[in-house]
Amino acid sequence: MKKLNIYFTAGIPQLEDTADIIKLIQDSGADMMEIGMPYSDPVADGPVIQQAHEIALKNGMTIEKLLSQLKSIKHEIKIPVILMGYINPVLSFGFEKFCKECSESGVSGLIIPDLPPIEFEKNYQQILKKYNLNFTFLITPETSDERIVYLDSLSSGFLYAVSSSSTTGNKNAVLKNEDYLSRIASLPLTNPVMIGFGIKSKEDFENVTEKADGGIIGTAFVNILLQNKDWKINAIDFINSIKN
Repeated sequence: MKKLNIYFTAGIPQLEDTADIIKLIQDSGADMMEIGMPYSDPVADGPVIQQAHEIALKNGMTIEKLLSQLKSIKHEIKIPVILMGYINPVLSFGFEKFCKECSESGVSGLIIPDLPPIEFEKNYQQILKKYNLNFTFLITPETSDERIVYLDSLSSGFLYAVSSSSTTGNKNAVLKNEDYLSRIASLPLTNPVMIGFGIKSKEDFENVTEKADGGIIGTAFVNILLQNKDWKINAIDFINSIKN
């Protein structure tokens, strides 16, 4: 079975909805989840997730608040929870303190797209190991084979393959990039490969996971949370539609 990873931004639609959304994602059959830590300048994200970050910050979501929400439900959550965000807020919080609290809150891994691999190796890799946290790097169609193998060697948990060179949720993302997906599949990688950016339906999910281990859905799910009063029902239906 291909793995389904659902992303959402912490603190939307309302500040206190995060725990309900986490339980909903798990109960609907997703295999893992990524939770976005809101940031004022989310450069890798498209308009929908940028809007989610703005709303979450207005709602008062912070790293402290998110970690305390996670801590309160950690015994109920059985699937991996990965925090995704940008390096500045984490450094402001204190990198080691952040990792320690993640570990105590049931978090299994981190994705920090703007943390350079060289800096990761030099300053942060050992801290993550100390607190038993995975770390995932991103690759794109432009990443050379040699660099993909290098980033895979630094990653644990999974390797995040961006479907095309675009921001998240881009309607023009080239999902079925045959050459790229075949190239990744042919490399001697140690981690499972999850494809993300632009997956909106079961058909998209099946397309991108033909040669990969799973798919990541973010913008389409965040859209449901932002646009529907009945988001709970719609969110469950959406995950079910991908999984079943």
